[in-house]
Amino acid sequence: MEINRLSDELKRRFGEKVYKISLTSGCTCPNRDGTLSTRGCLFCSQQGSGDFSPPFVSIKEQIELAKTKIEEKTKARKFIGYFQSYTNTYGDQESLKELFSETVSAPEICALSIGTRPDCLEDSMISFLSELNRIKPVWIELGLQTINEDTAEKMNRCYKLNTFKEAYRRLKCAGLEVIVHVILGLPGETEDDMLATARFLSELDPVLDGIKIHMLQILKGTELAKMFETEPFHVLSLEEYTDLVIKILKILDSRTIIHRFTGDGPKKLLIEPQWCWDKKKVLNYMNAMIRDS
Repeated sequence: MEINRLSDELKRRFGEKVYKISLTSGCTCPNRDGTLSTRGCLFCSQQGSGDFSPPFVSIKEQIELAKTKIEEKTKARKFIGYFQSYTNTYGDQESLKELFSETVSAPEICALSIGTRPDCLEDSMISFLSELNRIKPVWIELGLQTINEDTAEKMNRCYKLNTFKEAYRRLKCAGLEVIVHVILGLPGETEDDMLATARFLSELDPVLDGIKIHMLQILKGTELAKMFETEPFHVLSLEEYTDLVIKILKILDSRTIIHRFTGDGPKKLLIEPQWCWDKKKVLNYMNAMIRDS
């Protein structure tokens, strides 16, 4: 099976290999600061799913730090500035606009990717990002994870599916690219539940630009880890996970770019699934299964 991989798309767009660098906005999250909850999404680490993000220093310093690490291994010249941890449109709007403008103005940055929640997108911010998109591509990454409302409530996501639908409509009307995060293996979810999420995404209009598929990772210090300790639930094996990913890839619209179909958390925090530790082995196995499917 052939899939529409991000690496190929980036080479087509920018003419060479492009690397993503994690940046920090200094934002928190309404699901952590008491606005909606203080618990956060139960699977989310204390770093707000940004365990590899740099310290909050100036954007120029962050970019230089990230470039130095990458350039030790490669001769990369172009980068995507990725604001990953917490909710990066939740905070002082003018300061954030200045931050994003500064990032886009850096000559080595060829695109901007912003992780956020669908309930934290003010009209003025979407309008601003639409204008920025005329200078360099702007991607908005939304953590949907599942369309199952019961699962979302259990995971303390703190927004309804209709909120996602409306945010998606507004972002696409503004001409912005949208990437959606999905988690497989959430407690209580069946295969049918996970495939239903894929079918929902395959039917979005306009077509979904990109997707990140993650296995559920149980990390130390999270609410999910406490749940797993007191009420153990089934954790997908590599074989089960790969089988689900292949089924989802076959459901998705062929125009949707696959940004990732696995993920790796910090080893020092990972409780389960332990097969995640060997990233090379996981990718080799999954690529072989996808190729032969």
